[in-house]
Formats: sequence, structure tokens, C-alpha cells
Amino acid sequence: MKQLALKIDVDTYRGTREGVPRLVETLQRHNAQATFFFSLGPDHTGRAIKRVFRPGFIGKVSRTSVVEHYGIKTLLYGTLLPAPDIGRKCADIMRGVRDAGFEVGIHCYDHIRWQDYVANKDAEWTRRELQRAVDRYTAIFGEAPHAHAAAGWQTNRHALRLTQRMGFDYSSDTRGTQPFIPTWQAEIIACPQLPTTLPTLDELMNRDGITLDNIAQHILNLTADAPAMGHVFTLHAELEGGKWLPVFEQLLQGWQAQGYELVSLQQYLQGLDAGALPRREVVMREVEGRVGKLAVAAGGAT
Repeated sequence: MKQLALKIDVDTYRGTREGVPRLVETLQRHNAQATFFFSLGPDHTGRAIKRVFRPGFIGKVSRTSVVEHYGIKTLLYGTLLPAPDIGRKCADIMRGVRDAGFEVGIHCYDHIRWQDYVANKDAEWTRRELQRAVDRYTAIFGEAPHAHAAAGWQTNRHALRLTQRMGFDYSSDTRGTQPFIPTWQAEIIACPQLPTTLPTLDELMNRDGITLDNIAQHILNLTADAPAMGHVFTLHAELEGGKWLPVFEQLLQGWQAQGYELVSLQQYLQGLDAGALPRREVVMREVEGRVGKLAVAAGGAT
């Protein structure tokens, strides 16, 4: 059966507290699996205000109604309001996701810090930041993590090396068209990448005539013909677990009608022949609808 893996990025305190339980309930109702990747440290969302100077940022904010989805309080965390520690305050919610039968993994320790800085940081900074996430995950779940999904699809050579050294089963740090073994300037990293293969809702919304009314159908048109290795769709606890939950339900129903089994990334990995995966160079490249450059499989961007 063709598979579509659901990757849920949880970026904020509010997303963890409110969006995650809604998504768990929705997935259970539709008999769908998914992987939740948690931000495990402080919610410094307010510090994203620095991005206002980046080309394209204002346009993206106006297209996706950031205040509506994230709330004023979240947008002040780490600036005018103290940053809540997501892992400390929401550990019970995170364990509840695992106990409900869903796969869990690392998104990051501090989302803003990783997303805004990792691309240009050295080995020690990268190791320290990822180790913080690993330590917090282990404290919450009582076992070491086995999967990583980089915040904002941002990474560097050192972070990719660490996915191998830390023994992760896989990582989902990139955009692409199919699973692959990553290389960075020809250095092979022995940890499979399961890239996001489809555009996200916030990349599409209010572009090229796409609205809340037709966005689900637009994505279903993209999945009508399944590639041999299926798809990975990334959603966000703050968006699909909030105001866009009805759109997500339309997608779940539509994908099941198209004959997809909705799986976690671990289940998706188990259906692959890891030894036969192609090698792809990871490059930093712009992706339509996103601000800045993301980690993309060369020859395989979405």
C-alpha cells in the first residue's frame, strides 16, 4: 500500500499545550499515525522579530496571519515576556503523545536559536545545541532519541555528522523528492534523510489564488499520482493544530480516499530498502513560499 508519512513540527509552548492534544485526537479519530517532533527548551518566539529585516519576511507574515495563529503572548516570549520552558512545563503532554502510540522525536532545544544561527555555526556550537535537546528528551522520555527533524529545515555539516554519531535511525532535516543518504561536499553521512516532499500550508496560503477554501484540494492534486516511495508532509502544531485543523481533516480524508496509508516516519522508514537509497548532496537553496535558504537535496527540491 502506498504510504504518506505525517511529520508534525511543534515549535512553541502554545503549540505544545493546545495544538498537540487536538492533533492527537484528530489523528486517532481518523486512524492515522504521525511523528511529533518537539521543541524541548525555551520558547523564544518573540526574538524572531529580527527576521523583519530579511527579504520576503513581511510578505510571508501578511500571507499567513502570524498573530492569529500564534497569539500575541507567543510573539512576545523572549522579549517583553519571559520565555516559558516548553520541556519543563509540557513534559506530561509530550509523554502522553508517546503513550497514545505516536512516534516522538527531537525538533530542537531552542527553535529560534537553531533556525536563525545554525547554518553558519561551528562544530562546538552545533554539538552543544543538539546535546541540550538530546539531554532534555532523555530526561522527559527516559530513553535516548532516535530521530531528528531540524527546525526550519536549517542544518550544517556538523549537525548532519551528529545525526550519524548520535545513532539516529533517520533524520528529516531537508526538502526533496524521495528518501536519500545525504552527502555534504561529497562527505557521506550514514543516516538516512526522509525529506519533506510536499509544500506546507503556510507556503501555499494566499499565493497564486490559493485560499482556505481550495488549499486542501490543491495538495490532494499533488498527491493524486503517488511516487514509488510515497510522500512526507510536514504540518505544524500551531497551524494545523489550531485554526487550520479543518483543512488538515480534509487532507486526512482525501489522502485515505486516494488509497494512502497514513504513517509515522519510523513506519515509512521500515518500508524502505535503506541500502538502496540514492546519495544526494545537501545544499542550501531557496524554496518557494519560505524566507531564506533551506537544506535541500540537490536535484530534488519541492
